[in-house]
Amino acid sequence: MSDPVLVGVDGSEASLAAVDVAVREARLRGTGLRIVHAFIWPLMRVPLGPAQDGPPEGGLRHQAEGVLADARARAEALDPHLAVETELVTGEPLTVLARWSRQAALVVVGSRGLGRFGALLIGSVAVHLAAHADCPVLIVRGRPDPEGPVLAAVDGTGVGAEALGFAFAEASARRAPLTALHIAHPSTSWPDQEERVLAEALAGWREKYPDVELHSEVVEAHPRPALIEASREAQLLVVGARGRGGFAGLLLGSTSQAVIQHAHCPVVVVRQPAERTAEGAAEHTAQD
Repeated sequence: MSDPVLVGVDGSEASLAAVDVAVREARLRGTGLRIVHAFIWPLMRVPLGPAQDGPPEGGLRHQAEGVLADARARAEALDPHLAVETELVTGEPLTVLARWSRQAALVVVGSRGLGRFGALLIGSVAVHLAAHADCPVLIVRGRPDPEGPVLAAVDGTGVGAEALGFAFAEASARRAPLTALHIAHPSTSWPDQEERVLAEALAGWREKYPDVELHSEVVEAHPRPALIEASREAQLLVVGARGRGGFAGLLLGSTSQAVIQHAHCPVVVVRQPAERTAEGAAEHTAQD
C-alpha cells in the first residue's frame, strides 16, 4: 500500500473514533488505511499466550489481535470499498508510529487511550509524535463531527508555507472554505507590514486552488489564545512546526503545543519535510 493514512489503535473508544476520522481522511485522499497496534508486551518478557487453565481465546496476543480486528471491522463498515491493512507491531507506541510514518500520507491519533497506548493522549506524547513523524499528524480532539472552515495559521515563514499548502489541499478535498489567519503580536508594527506578510504567504495558492473559497485576516492578538478561540468555528486547524535540527526535533513551539492540547477541533501539525533517506527505508524494512 503506497502512502496510506496511518492510525494507531489500543481498543479505547477514543482510538476507534480516530479510526472513523482516518477512514474519512483516506477516502478524501483516494488512498488506503493502515491500522497499527503497538504490542509492547514481548519487550516485557511476559507470557503472551492463554493461561494454562484459561480459555484458548485468552492471552495478551489474542487480545491485541482482537483490538485490530475490531478496528478493521469498524473501518470496513464505514467504507466497504476502502483498502485496509492491519499491523501488530512489537514496540512502544510512539516509536512504532513515528517509524511507520515514513510510509504514510498522514498519521491520525486519538486524544485519549488505554494502557501504554494511552500515552497517546493529547499531552506530551502527542506533541512528541507531532515533532518526530515524517508526515503530517492529525490529533482527533474537540467537538464531535466539527463543521465550518479549515483554519490555517499563517506566519510568513517556510514552516507556515508547508502548513498553508496542506490547508488548501484539505479545504479543496473537503469542499470547505479556508480561513487563513495571520496573528500579529501586539508588539509588532502593523497593520501594513502584517497585511503584506499575509498577502505574500497566499500568493500562488489562490491560483493553484481556484475552487477554494478563501477568507484571510490579520488579527492583533497573542497567537495561542487567538488560535484556540478561532478553532471554535472550524472543522480543522492546521499549524506548522519546524523540522528536525537541534531542539526543533525534540519539542514543538509553544503555539503548536497549546493548540494540540486546547483546540476545539481536530488539529493537524505539518512540519517542514524531512528527507526519507535510503537508510531510513532500510531501517523500516529491517525492524518490521
